[in-house]
Amino acid sequence: HTLSLASFFLFRRYLYERIDGRVRGNLRQAAIDRFSKPDSDRFVFLLCTRAGGLGINLTAADTCIIFDSDWNPQNDLQAQARCHRIGQSKAVKVYRLITRNSYEREMFDKASLKLGLDKAVLQS
Repeated sequence: HTLSLASFFLFRRYLYERIDGRVRGNLRQAAIDRFSKPDSDRFVFLLCTRAGGLGINLTAADTCIIFDSDWNPQNDLQAQARCHRIGQSKAVKVYRLITRNSYEREMFDKASLKLGLDKAVLQS
């Protein structure tokens, strides 16, 4: 999925940043810094939810699009939280792309149920 999006952005000549499992250390922070600059010409940040890790701050982003939902709904919540950080001054919109009548939809429904169970256990 990420490769298809990257190819599309290259085709359209959109500048973007990307963090996946192959991007390490200082290169990760450099990508975040380039994206976060007030005058940045990059308006897309491709981030694989599991590769992002904890502590990434993307308050320059005001839109989160989840196109590859995880079986563990906590990973998707963590991806959304990268935009919802202290310092975020804009309303954050979250979109989830799901194909109707698909395995992906079934996975999303089960993950949502699991998230509801997690909430119930934590609140009791």
